[in-house]
Amino acid sequence: MAGTRTFTMLKPDAVEDNNIGNILQMITDAGFKIVAMKLRKLTEDEAKEFYAVHKDRPFYGELVEYMTSGPIVAAVLEKENAVEDFRKLIGATNPAEAEEGTIRAKYAESIGRNAVHGSDSDENAKIEADFHFKPEEYVA
Repeated sequence: MAGTRTFTMLKPDAVEDNNIGNILQMITDAGFKIVAMKLRKLTEDEAKEFYAVHKDRPFYGELVEYMTSGPIVAAVLEKENAVEDFRKLIGATNPAEAEEGTIRAKYAESIGRNAVHGSDSDENAKIEADFHFKPEEYVA
């Protein structure tokens, strides 16, 4: 039986620091199946649209600038309880507060350069996945 899906992005710092393989290994070791993935660079308009929920927050401009500063890896992951399990795997937004063994504890530099994005709900996972992937880009 297929599991539920979540969306992730390996952020520009993770790509720049050559941590794509290490992070993907942690993801697959945790039992997630990658059903769609691509390396791409977000345009300013795409980053603004993706993070529109934060447009009134003081960090919005910096977030858009950061997310367009280099390539990202967008991926859709499948596993039972995918959203909740992935949020546990990535750890707290602030890597100083992230549990040992989480992606952010290992690879994030700061709250702003925190290596990875993970959807916070099933609904947002679908919205975010649909933002980056067409139906024909899924392998399963």
